[in-house]
Amino acid sequence: MSALWGASVAASLGAATSVWAGCAPGALEVRGNWGQARFTVEVADTDEERARGLMHRESMPMSAGMLFIYERPERASFWMRNTLIPLDILFADHTGVVRHIHPEAVPLDETPIPGGDGIKYVLEINGGLAEAMGISVGSELRHGEMQQESAKWRCE
Repeated sequence: MSALWGASVAASLGAATSVWAGCAPGALEVRGNWGQARFTVEVADTDEERARGLMHRESMPMSAGMLFIYERPERASFWMRNTLIPLDILFADHTGVVRHIHPEAVPLDETPIPGGDGIKYVLEINGGLAEAMGISVGSELRHGEMQQESAKWRCE
């Protein structure tokens, strides 16, 4: 991806220094030393929703994603069965800090994608966005359905 494309994507997703109201319904924010971004997310917080994920979708808006929430931190592993679009998969711990990023997961690939131990939140976004925006390990997630008492970046 070109740097110009990445910069335009970042700007269109709000990766500037603007301040948003904390934890707007349906919104997930990501911040780091690269800046800040906001995604409109669907939440998958039941076994059925997590198993279905983003399967069978032919596209997803650039500023959208899916947030997987687990009841407790665990060893997380994903695959791309029946997933038709490339995804970046961000694995975060109970504080919402990103611990691992799997870039450009290949559509329909059934190879396990390990996220590591102690994972409570997983964010899926369009493939290539994490790199284009500069999202990296150590970035912080904020969402209203995340446990606020342990969150590194809490809702206001």
